[in-house]
Amino acid sequence: MVNEKQYPMTLAGKQKLEEELENLITVKRKEVVERIKIARSFGDLSENSEYDSAKEEQGFVEGRISTIESMLRNAIIIEETEGESDIVTLGKTVKFVELPDGEEEEYTIVGSAEADPFEGKISNDSPIARALLGRKVEDVVKLTTPGGDMEVRIVSISTAK
Repeated sequence: MVNEKQYPMTLAGKQKLEEELENLITVKRKEVVERIKIARSFGDLSENSEYDSAKEEQGFVEGRISTIESMLRNAIIIEETEGESDIVTLGKTVKFVELPDGEEEEYTIVGSAEADPFEGKISNDSPIARALLGRKVEDVVKLTTPGGDMEVRIVSISTAK
């Protein structure tokens, strides 16, 4: 049997994926099928851009359903560990300041399935998270980012919000 990729995620992240899957199956899939029916009624399918567009969307929806089902099947729920609150681990929120200017940033380290940098959630596979994992408050860490290297000092570590 082939080993499938495991997807670490918080319970909230798993619930969010389950909601997206439910919406795709019960709402989006039906909308796309209806679009295909309407587009077919326009006649010649070889020059029917509405039909092509609907079929393309159907492929995307079905692909996303398959991806989410795989992610949920192979989900590993990140347990919130109270005893390790002083160490950066998956599921923790880390606040740090850039050195020497002191600009403060905060990120929650999550699995790749629920990463959303715009919400302050970074993947455990990202260079920043990999550098922070296993560190403690007051540790100075060198981070490699697309904008260049920087040093940060960890100010606090807390359980994800």
